Amino acid sequence: MPTNLTIDDELLEKARIIGKHRTKKAVVTEALKEYIEKRNQIKIFELFGSVVYEPGFDYKAQRKTE
Repeated sequence: MPTNLTIDDELLEKARIIGKHRTKKAVVTEALKEYIEKRNQIKIFELFGSVVYEPGFDYKAQRKTE
């Protein structure tokens, strides 16, 4: 899907060099993948403390029965 974007050339070039990418497209693709991964990690962190568990639950005993 062709898309036209205005991106700071200096930032793009720095990212290309740091990431050792050959093309601008590779830089943008990698940046989008990292952005998505980071956002998914944030969603996981938000779950901490929200899961209700039974204090007396013995997960080791359950493993033995399987």
